[in-house]
Amino acid sequence: MENWSHRIEHSKKPRYLAIADCIAQDMKDRVLLPGDRLMPQRRLADMIGVDFTTVSRGYTEAISRGLVESHVGRGTFVLPQHSISSSSDERRAMANDLTMNAPPEPTDPDLIERMRSGLSVVSEDLVHLLRYQNPIGGDVDKEAASIWLSMRGLVPNLDRVSVTPGAHATMLAILTVLARPGDCILCEDITYAGFKKIAAQLGLVLIGLPMDKDGVLPDALDAAIRRHSPKALYLNPTLHNPTTMIVPQHRRLDIGEVVKRHDLPLIEDDAYGFVLPDAPPPMATSAPEQTWYIGGLAKCIGAGLRLAYTVAPNARGNFAIENGIRAFSGMASPVCMALATRWVLDGTADQIRRYIRKESAIRQGMASDKITEATFLSHPHAFNIWLELPQNVTCATLMSHMSNHEIGIAPESAFRTVGDQDRFVRICLGGRIQRETLPSLLSHLNNQIWQLNQ
Repeated sequence: MENWSHRIEHSKKPRYLAIADCIAQDMKDRVLLPGDRLMPQRRLADMIGVDFTTVSRGYTEAISRGLVESHVGRGTFVLPQHSISSSSDERRAMANDLTMNAPPEPTDPDLIERMRSGLSVVSEDLVHLLRYQNPIGGDVDKEAASIWLSMRGLVPNLDRVSVTPGAHATMLAILTVLARPGDCILCEDITYAGFKKIAAQLGLVLIGLPMDKDGVLPDALDAAIRRHSPKALYLNPTLHNPTTMIVPQHRRLDIGEVVKRHDLPLIEDDAYGFVLPDAPPPMATSAPEQTWYIGGLAKCIGAGLRLAYTVAPNARGNFAIENGIRAFSGMASPVCMALATRWVLDGTADQIRRYIRKESAIRQGMASDKITEATFLSHPHAFNIWLELPQNVTCATLMSHMSNHEIGIAPESAFRTVGDQDRFVRICLGGRIQRETLPSLLSHLNNQIWQLNQ
């Protein structure tokens, strides 16, 4: 590591990437061997003349490339050569969208090996999986979906179940069944930004409903239905993105009574329901004939699967979803379906879910400890906090000051159905951010808030 300072100084890349490159090169040159312990971060920072945060980000980048692994209290160690990513894989690993509210990524070696084992088993049937198949999954995939959905208290007939290519494609298919350009759709006043984009793409008019701490107000919902004659209501009632709110059971029942009274279709986005150990039952359990339920796997297993387990109100609705998927996506990926089915049946999916749940709670504790210059809403198992900006701090300025740090910040206006105010920001704590580097990122964020508020 003695010549790292010279190599980093002459690199055209940001210093943290140059540090990861030095690790990769020394492994290639056999200077670093499998099992070798890297120099402690503070010592390396002093030796090469950079700050601790830069070294920490460099080690995190090396972890994401599969070069090293970190163990709390023991240090960072070089992995065997076969785990080093190719150049193209390194570039793919770096193409990370920080704006997404991603779950913490697994780092437990035993869990990762179990995930890889499932992929290896699935790959034995790779030729078959590269063929065109049922757009919404075969019987074995729907049976696995039914097992997974049962953890949320859902026990629908298989003719109502489909395996769809992610929540976004599913929302798109459902909305094209229910509405036409110019029609109104009701949703929360602060709603999922992705749903806003889908509605805009389809030419639909979103009407935001007022909320309190328990969610959409039933009386306001009833009045909006009478006034606007909407085609559907969209809700994200569990770990609401971005506020982290959970609609309690009594409010769910009240909302369910309103939609049943008006026979209004309800699109329930249960992206985070499987993460919680004690989430209220989905609204689909109390209003099944009105509800189009979407149980996306992005937040509880991994976004790269691009899958959702979807339940239609009836078999005819499921057939309509199938036609929509055929038109927009052709089919859900058979490779991804096979892998998800394998993980559900052998228990790997549940182990991933439990890891995400535990890791999210740890990170929320870090946020509570480090963020002292602003108040925020959160939940022990959420992937983000909903931070209220102090009076003298603007969203644009804070995002600018944090632009060189790998932490996702999204403005309130991205989620509002009306208006462009940015009194709040969503701060994401998951994705490829490593637990070891998150405290320093949050401390820096907190310091920036304090400085900007002076």
